[in-house]
Amino acid sequence: MPLAPNFTSVFSKDWEINFTQCMPNGYLKYTDLCNMLQLTAAAHSDMGGISFSDMQEFSQAWVLSKMRVEITELPKWRDIVTIKTWVNSLEKSRSVRALEMHVNGTKIIGSTTFWAVFNTDKRRPEALALPYEHIELYPEKKPTQESFSKITINPEKEMVFEKVVYLSDLDIVNHVNNVKYLEWCLDHVDEKSILNEKLDSFEMNFMKELSLKDKVVIHENFSEVSTIFSITKEDKTCFALKLNWK
Repeated sequence: MPLAPNFTSVFSKDWEINFTQCMPNGYLKYTDLCNMLQLTAAAHSDMGGISFSDMQEFSQAWVLSKMRVEITELPKWRDIVTIKTWVNSLEKSRSVRALEMHVNGTKIIGSTTFWAVFNTDKRRPEALALPYEHIELYPEKKPTQESFSKITINPEKEMVFEKVVYLSDLDIVNHVNNVKYLEWCLDHVDEKSILNEKLDSFEMNFMKELSLKDKVVIHENFSEVSTIFSITKEDKTCFALKLNWK
């Protein structure tokens, strides 16, 4: 898509929370929260001429590498939320994008995301082929108190589940969608901690892509203040998730 005439470097989009996106307590699922953030980022990229369709002319796509989400509270069923997004940095093959969720003018969630340009034929990172000089950057406008980090995985981790990658786990880039990793891990968290909204923040690191029929192992390391999950394929770590508890 060409650059939209109404493109702005700070973008907002309203969403209504529907019942399919909610947990049994009526509040937004963490997985659907991440989906909404990604869809808002995609809508901004569409307007800015660097969408998936634009990039596919050069066999490229944005893929998520790291993400941090800080939560004051979750929205609930029928809430109208506004998600705002802007770009902190953008150069060559990488970008840091900021996202915030607001309800009735109050910020309730902030997220810092790190994206890489990925060649979908060669299956490796490369420099962005499209122009992006029209996008104003806001390096000092931070959506979270802390940025994303490299998650340290304790070697004393415990195996909790083995899984095979199915077709339903894949996305348009033909690898496991980032939200699927989160979903797999959250399925092994005590439900009371989730339903009572004890999650203060979480971080995700995506290291290696997973494809159809890959066999993976999910590991867990638990403490009073945080839980770290890792997903491995043939003993190599593909993904790490850190859940920070209130």
